[in-house]
Parts: sequence; C-alpha cells; structure tokens
Amino acid sequence: MRVTQGTFSHLPDLTDDEIAAQVAYALERGWPCSVEFTDDPHPRNAYWEMWGLPMFDLADPAGVLYEVNECRRAYPGHYVRVNAYDAGYGRQTTALQFIVQRPAVEPGFRLDREETSDRRVRYRIHPYALDRPQGERYA
Repeated sequence: MRVTQGTFSHLPDLTDDEIAAQVAYALERGWPCSVEFTDDPHPRNAYWEMWGLPMFDLADPAGVLYEVNECRRAYPGHYVRVNAYDAGYGRQTTALQFIVQRPAVEPGFRLDREETSDRRVRYRIHPYALDRPQGERYA
C-alpha cells in the first residue's frame, strides 16, 4: 500500500530534478520551504518532526534540496516531505506539500467499522504498523 498524502502522492516518486523544480516554483511565489520527517504517516498526524528551521531566507532550490538530502541521510527508513508556506493570509498557510522519500516497506492502514446505538456507524483508521511495532518510536 502506498501512503497518499499531499500533492503528487498518487504519482511515481519525484526525482531530485523534479523536487528542485517544485521548490523553484514555490520560491518564485515567495513561499518559504521546510523539511519534515516521520515514521508514522497516519492521516491525522499532521505534525511531523521538523528538520531544522523553515528556510525563510533561501532563494535557491539547491539549498532546500541539500536539506532534503541531509534528512534522507539521517533518516533513511522514514517518510520525508517538503512544505511550502504562503503568508498571504496573514498566517503561515501550507500552500504546497509533497513526500520526497518513503520507507522501503509501507505497512498501510485498515478501516475498522463499528455499529453503535441508533444505527450510527463509526469508522477508525488502524495503522498496520501498530500490529508489529518497530523502530525507535516503539522501543
């Protein structure tokens, strides 16, 4: 199963040149970028770990790509994504977000259905990763 979160998530993985082109697109619009990583891509886990600080002063995509590659090197078995922020609304709004690295095995999710009182139906997302915890998060 392939985790599909953010822009381009239904497409094949982006190459470094394609990542740089997307970062250039963001920077041309004045959207600063940041890099984040996680080993838990649960759809409700919107807050991934930040790699360094947001790069508000960078104007060259090579700087962002350098940070992406450093994060990849430090966390080879994690998801890594790039965010671009638009401050046009007076607050930092995510204008663009895409995954640039995935672990070799993506365990996926299961949808659990529960019928409750008054014919209500509840759904829960269960990550398969919880069935057999691995990594430093579960140590």
